[in-house]
Amino acid sequence: MASTPPEKISAAQAAEQQLDFRGILRSLRHRNFQLFFGGQMISLIGTWMQNIAQAWLVYRLTNSALLLGLVGFAGQIPVFLCAPIGGLVADRWNRHRVVIGTQTSSLILAFILAALTLLHVVQVWQIMILAMLLGAVNSFDIPARQSFLIDMVGREDLINAIALNSSMFNGARVIGPAIAGLLVAWIGEGWCFFANAVSYIAVIAGLLAMKLGPLRRSVKEAPPLEHIAEGFRYVKRTAPIRALLLLIGLVSLVAVPYSVLMPIFADRILHGGSRALGLLMGATGVGALLGALTLATRRGVHGLGRWVGLSALGFGVSLILFALSRWFLVSLVLLVPVGYSVMLQMSSTNTLIQSMVPDELRGRAMSAYTMMFMGMMPLGSLLSGALAQRIGAPWTVAFGGSGAILGAALFLRKLPSLRYEARALIKAQAIAEAEQVAEISARGAS
Repeated sequence: MASTPPEKISAAQAAEQQLDFRGILRSLRHRNFQLFFGGQMISLIGTWMQNIAQAWLVYRLTNSALLLGLVGFAGQIPVFLCAPIGGLVADRWNRHRVVIGTQTSSLILAFILAALTLLHVVQVWQIMILAMLLGAVNSFDIPARQSFLIDMVGREDLINAIALNSSMFNGARVIGPAIAGLLVAWIGEGWCFFANAVSYIAVIAGLLAMKLGPLRRSVKEAPPLEHIAEGFRYVKRTAPIRALLLLIGLVSLVAVPYSVLMPIFADRILHGGSRALGLLMGATGVGALLGALTLATRRGVHGLGRWVGLSALGFGVSLILFALSRWFLVSLVLLVPVGYSVMLQMSSTNTLIQSMVPDELRGRAMSAYTMMFMGMMPLGSLLSGALAQRIGAPWTVAFGGSGAILGAALFLRKLPSLRYEARALIKAQAIAEAEQVAEISARGAS
């Protein structure tokens, strides 16, 4: 997307494609993003601790690959069903207040799960209900939080903010599972859930400390269903965005749910227990962190379309090699390119969509992204759990990797026909952003 043959690349586009290591933290010059970054980093460590501890708790209680898949399904299917409403809310309401509300709700749910587990009364059906409720919260949180980035840093630093947001997510993904693996073995899953609940206080405090200017979007008055339908129509008729979403949806359906089966790889195949699970997920996090930092070094979006296709291809190949491994250290090393590739694809897709979409449709566009990225995972989790029960976890993961390779090949084949429309959309939104900034500045001066 927005990729140009080498002989036609302008000097400006070539400069954008160069990696800028000195400006890797440039979006942190914005005070609001500093507050957001610090609070989220603490909170996300807790979130990853809870993810690992919850998966291990379900596996310990049931010893069932199918139920692991069902819990993953329960936690993510609300995102698929409710994300369009979440996108509507992100476009019509104050995104800052929406994110405060969703983070507070997540805190309450984490405390409930901690209490049930520490009191030794927790059952799988309770975990499923709490996972579903958290998924419903996330269906509002993700579109609002992703759309809120541009309100904190502006379009100029948006690509860097998205990348740093992803690097923060994956830095926590390295630390959280490692801590969870130790805590689960030492004092049990309940304290991981409690630590996650406490960690939300940091991000809520950061959000409350922000100082924000006037909202820069104008939303046409329309019935809610028509408002939601408008977002879907925009995605459907915009070929570059449609192609990006179809690829990410396919990869999320067949390949990304490999993580649901990690307890089985850690215990039955690699014979390492909960500590091995933490290390395996941490290795994926290391790769994903490197992928996010790679994106953070870029100053522009030219060439990101090819990155998306090649990342999906690398993800599929790495997954197949991981599925074939029976040695812990080899598996640990192979999960680094797995994490790197999938994060580079997801973050680059996010960046391209946000660069092409008008601000008044941003929340709904990000809800479509959320549906295809997060929303397809529950179906994939259910499919992976059922398939692993019949043919085993390694063959299931290899099957998912093959699907990612096929999707990447189709996307790369179609990419040349998408470049010109993508470039026109990006240019149009950059002009609109500059006009909005000028208008706000003029109002402030008067």
